[in-house]
Amino acid sequence: MKKNLDKTNVMRLLEQKKIEYTSYCYVDTGVVSGVEVAAVLRQDPDQVFKTLVTVGNSNRNYVFLVPVQKELDLKKAAKSVGEKSIHMLKSKDLLALTGYVHGGCSPIGMKKPFPTVIERSAQEFGSIIFSGGKIGYQVQVSLEGLKKILEFRLEDIIE
Repeated sequence: MKKNLDKTNVMRLLEQKKIEYTSYCYVDTGVVSGVEVAAVLRQDPDQVFKTLVTVGNSNRNYVFLVPVQKELDLKKAAKSVGEKSIHMLKSKDLLALTGYVHGGCSPIGMKKPFPTVIERSAQEFGSIIFSGGKIGYQVQVSLEGLKKILEFRLEDIIE
């Protein structure tokens, strides 16, 4: 695992806003799942978050960040954004909507901003780790730093 790596657009955006971050690279490790990513990075899986994009009953899109070993509770998530129900965006629609591919989707730098909710357990950590915008890349950013580049709320959204 390398710490110094090629910069992704997410990293460039963080630097433009002068937000401190740590970057990780796990390219060529063969890991696929978020839990495997946490293990390869030797990080607490409760601190490593996956980015999930959903569609509400209203046809609006929402972004949720949850710890990699947890599942998004669709009812809690829908309630947190004022929807009757939500469902996961189909993988084939992810790139056109966000500019990211499945496995490399970051809440930072999407084609357009969407309402974003982060699982409230994130506040137990000084920072959280999530996709750097490309498969094999992760960034670690404090919630305070994240507020400078991303509008989000903390809510209980896991099962």
